[in-house]
Amino acid sequence: MNIRTTVAVLAVVLGVGAAAAQSDPVKTRENLMKENNKNAKAVVQMAKGQTPFDAKVVEAAFTQWADTAKQLPNLFPDNSKVGGDNRASPKIWENKADFNAKIADFAKVVADNKAKAVASLDGLKAAVGAVGKSCGGCHDDYRLAKK
Repeated sequence: MNIRTTVAVLAVVLGVGAAAAQSDPVKTRENLMKENNKNAKAVVQMAKGQTPFDAKVVEAAFTQWADTAKQLPNLFPDNSKVGGDNRASPKIWENKADFNAKIADFAKVVADNKAKAVASLDGLKAAVGAVGKSCGGCHDDYRLAKK
């Protein structure tokens, strides 16, 4: 297979993946939140001294959280109120401006804390609280309890 064919195949595969994500925003949200949680557990364990500090893992977590913040505002169309393991509160669609403001706050907190979190364990310890508070602020208002 030559390079042009390989690039063309990759473009088609990536395009299909992007289209699938757009066609199922509930599943996309669920997957993002699972990744958020996995990364949160990893950095909290580091901050608590349960696992060794690893700047690469911290950087990957903050990068993934930033990506989540970019994607989330477009993943709550009106037709995504039900389906999957959907824990999205109806309040999201009742107060979209506040919901989007909380996502923007999360993005800012992640961006503002990434460098210090990656730099050292002490920086990570300081950053974890701010990121957790921002996550919780949205979850408290806009996430339903587990079924």
